[in-house]
Amino acid sequence: AHKKLSSIEAWENSKKAALEAELKKIEEKLEKQKAEYVEKMKNKIALIHKEAEEKKAMVEAKRGEDLLKAEEIAAKYRATGTTPNKVLGCF
Repeated sequence: AHKKLSSIEAWENSKKAALEAELKKIEEKLEKQKAEYVEKMKNKIALIHKEAEEKKAMVEAKRGEDLLKAEEIAAKYRATGTTPNKVLGCF
């Protein structure tokens, strides 16, 4: 009886060890997939940030051009001593 019990325990232990090894393998695979997914998401976030910075730079450049254009027009009116027709249109 003692021999049968010990062989059953040995069988149980070997099955447990095999399942625990399989579980560890699956957990490692999931960790690797998670790390790859996190890396992809970080890359997407960085790409979105880069695009946003480029768009902001374009808006700032356009605003600078518009401001420069307005200053040039104002300087032209000051130099000629005239006022724009649109200003007088409201009277």
